[in-house]
Amino acid sequence: MIRYYGMKYDINLIRLADAMFPDIDQTIEDLEKRYPARHLHSSAEVTRFAPSPTGFLHTGSLFTSMVADKVARQSGGVFFLRLEDTDTKREVVGSDMALVEQMAEFGVFPHEGFGASQQGEYGPYRQSERAIIYKTVIKELIRKGDAYPCFASTEELDELRKLQEAKKLVTGYYGPFAKYRDYHVLDAIKDVENGRPFVVRFKSKGQHQKYIKVFDEVRGSLSLSENDQDIVILKSDGLPTYHFAHVVDDHFMKTTVVTRGEEWLASFPIHLEMFARLGWTPPRFAHLPVIMKLDEGKKRKLSKRKDSEAAVSFFLEQGYPIEAVIEYLMTIANSNFEEWRIANPLLTLSEFKFSFEKMSLDGALFDMQKVMFISKEFIAKLSADDLLDRSIKYSHRYHREMYNLIMRDTAYFRSIVNIEREKDNPRKDYINYASIYDLVGYFYRDKYEPLITTTMFNPLISASIIVTLLSDLKNEMTLEGDESSWFNQLKQFGERYHFAPSNKIYKQNPDRYVGHIDDVAEILRLALTGNKQTPNLFQIMHVLGLKEVAARLQFVIDIFAIK
Repeated sequence: MIRYYGMKYDINLIRLADAMFPDIDQTIEDLEKRYPARHLHSSAEVTRFAPSPTGFLHTGSLFTSMVADKVARQSGGVFFLRLEDTDTKREVVGSDMALVEQMAEFGVFPHEGFGASQQGEYGPYRQSERAIIYKTVIKELIRKGDAYPCFASTEELDELRKLQEAKKLVTGYYGPFAKYRDYHVLDAIKDVENGRPFVVRFKSKGQHQKYIKVFDEVRGSLSLSENDQDIVILKSDGLPTYHFAHVVDDHFMKTTVVTRGEEWLASFPIHLEMFARLGWTPPRFAHLPVIMKLDEGKKRKLSKRKDSEAAVSFFLEQGYPIEAVIEYLMTIANSNFEEWRIANPLLTLSEFKFSFEKMSLDGALFDMQKVMFISKEFIAKLSADDLLDRSIKYSHRYHREMYNLIMRDTAYFRSIVNIEREKDNPRKDYINYASIYDLVGYFYRDKYEPLITTTMFNPLISASIIVTLLSDLKNEMTLEGDESSWFNQLKQFGERYHFAPSNKIYKQNPDRYVGHIDDVAEILRLALTGNKQTPNLFQIMHVLGLKEVAARLQFVIDIFAIK
């Protein structure tokens, strides 16, 4: 045994560490000086979002980042973004910045780190650029005998797994199955110096038959099996695995709370053992509920492959208001959020106090119907000017046909979406911005005309009555006065052709009438819009204008004449 940087080490382990990492000359002590404690209030939390650039931003990932951001901001702390890009085979070019951009669209802005306006002093914030840091720590673990090079080939590992499965044993590299765990140090040095490929494994001291007590911010006290797997901490390509990298990063970046999906709960003992063996105090952990979906009565994870709503881009492309999606995700995040929102309809989300204790212990069900409901409610409360502006921005980016329609006459489009808007209980037709396009198409002549057929009208009312009624409406109807005056006028036209002035009167003596006033309104509605379900007909006619109303009624009359 010799002293090395003030500690006692086996001389052969020092030689092994030097053979494996000849270019690493700094120590953990050097790293501690480089990354000192953050100067924050004692109650301030340091949280992080650590995505992999392997594709689109998952809705579950957005949820996780929102929680981390919320926890940091409400405590006056720091929220940073770290890119976990060590899995180079799965990396998708350009997805790193796409993640940052989509997070920003949903109001999630890291204080520091990758993609932030301020990089911060605890970088680099890409794991692929932190190799020296990881190797410095691993070199120390090698010297202490807490890690070792493993020369097992892929074929050897496959055979080991088959053997364990045949004997119905726990699969993995552990205990008596860890061939290179007790490999003689001198032989290991020789193999390394001869260029034999290796990975580095953590030498676990746990036994899976034993249990440890752990605490989770969401689930409270738990009892989990000790880790006994000698997991890989450095791959043959010189990059670390997630298990090791995040332990090192969260220590040196001074993370106080790790928020991550509950699928990592099984790995919790691995990470706690690493923190302990390195002599580091671990951050607190909050394993968030996985977002689920009900499929044929059974719960399953929201799937990238099966569910369009699993991608954050879906909500952007369909034009769901950002605020509505965030509101919905907050209902998943905390059980008391909806109650708070009802009591505080005008307050911003920043004023809501998030708590891990109010999170669900089970997988949160993603409810698209509820997203739509919240979205409808939100859009209904927008002013016409705001909705016009949002529609232009959305359509310019995602819906060129809608954009072209709006830009024909923006004032006209504004008047369309303002129908039944300026009142205490505004109409709630629009699920998202994309839905507006289909719902307002009939206001434009080129989209209106294909909708009109004679068969859409009530077959119990003769074509001659429909045509003569429409002719009279075309020639005599006015839009002067209020809606009540207009409706009385409509009744008079109806009575001229034996339509009862009300449904109640019609039911008392149906043989006496052709129909009732609602039938008259339907004939006019169909003639002007091609739809049975529309907003307020009187307001529609005002938007169209009397000239266009007359032209459309004549268009329908001509179609009946052709038939």
